[in-house]
Amino acid sequence: MRTLIAALALLAPLLVHAQAWDLQGKAELVEHQGRPSVFLNGGAAILKDVELRDGVIDVDVSTPAARGFFGIQFRISEDGNNGEWIYLRQHKSGQPDAMQYTPVLNTGLNWQIYNGPGFTGAVDIPKDAWFHLRLEITSAQAKLYVSDMEKAALVMPDLKSGLQKGSVALASLTGATYFSNFQWRALPDSEWKRQWPPMPPGTLTRWSLSPSYDALARNLERPLSKAEADAIPWEDVEAEAPGFVVLNRYRESPHPRVSFANDFSKRLDPQPGMKVVYARTRIDADRDQVKKLQLGYSDDVSVFLNGRILYRGRSAQNFRDPAFLGIMDAENDALYLPLKKGRNELMLAVSELGGGWGFIARLVALPGE
Repeated sequence: MRTLIAALALLAPLLVHAQAWDLQGKAELVEHQGRPSVFLNGGAAILKDVELRDGVIDVDVSTPAARGFFGIQFRISEDGNNGEWIYLRQHKSGQPDAMQYTPVLNTGLNWQIYNGPGFTGAVDIPKDAWFHLRLEITSAQAKLYVSDMEKAALVMPDLKSGLQKGSVALASLTGATYFSNFQWRALPDSEWKRQWPPMPPGTLTRWSLSPSYDALARNLERPLSKAEADAIPWEDVEAEAPGFVVLNRYRESPHPRVSFANDFSKRLDPQPGMKVVYARTRIDADRDQVKKLQLGYSDDVSVFLNGRILYRGRSAQNFRDPAFLGIMDAENDALYLPLKKGRNELMLAVSELGGGWGFIARLVALPGE
């Protein structure tokens, strides 16, 4: 079975006729509450022979599950490893993150990186009753309507995968969910236009990335030697506004089984499958000085300056406390860089445990400067 975009990240579509759907995982055609339906619970229904750029998707949904993740995936790449996903969470009904949009990049979900306005929103999710979803996709923007077809529940001003077309799917990561009355129609292609947020001053945007390595096979508190750094085939990248370096864009996403997800006492245990990427940049200083570095990362980082370790931290979901989400933001953490006059090398060792692999770094002036 094709990977449901790494641990069920990209799923499938559905008409009402069996020949219209490629059913994957726990998926079947059934009758529910008097309607022919597609049932998903850890599965997907991919619409066969459809490649959609701009369009409108309508579907009714009913879910008896107390907890779950279900929704629509669109612009799915041919290999199923990239795309867009908008999903709802029954157990979050009415809360600020009851619905979430995330791009899927190299099989990795990225909800810890892309969060807040344009990505999450509150909505009421009925229990075991039919309600309607409508997704309108235009260029690099989309709108999701839930029950109320006059006012969008979530406006997505900038779709992040970068894909302009792809297949469509209905999906349930977990939680019994029924879909019925599915319809779709294409719209004329509109001008492709991204709507990037502003890039704040002081953001470090030019980085070089190493390949990914087994994090448990390396001493992440030890800086790379010059010989090790010289032997690495570095890849130059530019941060995307507002300063994110999303490693899942450049490296296949790892999917470790995180032991402390359900047992807080295991949060300091080694996590098999964790990968690390080294990222380096140059900071030029006109004199010896101390600069404040605002740093966000997902999910584990070591910070080295001029070959010396300054900081090590972990900001993974469930790590700092059992309800901690690990949302990435430039103001998550701060440290102080003792810069020398001339060229300085800042290096990060960033590891992923789930929910998005990346970092954001911004220099800010100290008070009085």
